[in-house]
Amino acid sequence: MGRVVVKGRQAEANAYVPLPIRDGVSPSYLWLTETRAGGMLRFLCERFPDVSREAWAARLARGEIVDATGAALAADSHVRQGMRIWYYRELEQAETPIPFHEKVLFQDAHILVADKPHFLPTIPTGRFLKETLLVRLKRAHDLPHLVPIHRLDRETAGVVIFSHNPASRGAYQSMFQKRVVNKTYEALAPAMPGREFPFTYRSRMQDAEQFFVSEEVEGEPNSETLIEVIEQRGMLARYRLHPHTGRKHQLRLHLSRLGAPIVNDTFYPVALPCKGDDFRSPLQLLARSIAFDDPLTGQRRSFSSEFSLDWP
Repeated sequence: MGRVVVKGRQAEANAYVPLPIRDGVSPSYLWLTETRAGGMLRFLCERFPDVSREAWAARLARGEIVDATGAALAADSHVRQGMRIWYYRELEQAETPIPFHEKVLFQDAHILVADKPHFLPTIPTGRFLKETLLVRLKRAHDLPHLVPIHRLDRETAGVVIFSHNPASRGAYQSMFQKRVVNKTYEALAPAMPGREFPFTYRSRMQDAEQFFVSEEVEGEPNSETLIEVIEQRGMLARYRLHPHTGRKHQLRLHLSRLGAPIVNDTFYPVALPCKGDDFRSPLQLLARSIAFDDPLTGQRRSFSSEFSLDWP
């Protein structure tokens, strides 16, 4: 079977979207790059085998899958090269509620700054859809154009910046591309006796064979973290971390490789079998603050999380 999908992601706010936001969830789309026989229902079943035929048939019958003009597609609609089809992502099973709540730290005509709790994904992914920071904020604040400018791991709590104005979004995105945003994290992890602080740790990181984790390899460093100690209690320390790069799981991997894996980290140094979330034991990593010069006004802005880490 040839590859049909070029792109499938949330709709860009400044493009025509033939389906409205539904309960905080934006529609997604697929570009089709070849013509297929057998009709739309057959194609959808082949493309998304984890979704039942009955579910796709019901969604087609309800008119919830449309073409680029907004015309509803039927089970026997043609699948043609160059089509773009729109649909709502749905989960076959009910989501597990995340029993922690986000906070809005700031909002103006351009951005919204949120304080994300542990366990809550930033955007829809995998088994999470409505139980995500993005969808919760869209629903609560009626912001259809809301998108995150950057992201935090689901397990990490702290400050996240969103754009809700497409006209100014590029200016804020460019801050992160140019690395002119000052990000500070805190973590609880074992003490590192014999180390002089602060110090900078550098390494070369890449995706590991297990797609959900990263690993270090030989070669020119592509990740860098400045590490300070804030306080120490017994065998544990609270660290202040300044990532100068933004590799996946950078802080978690760096501390683990230094012999100080973050408290309650189930990925590093060894990825443990998934047994579901233990809400009593969040990863002790917090995106404490973000500071930057506003690209529109030049004003210095700084936002700090109101969450805290839990000493054992």
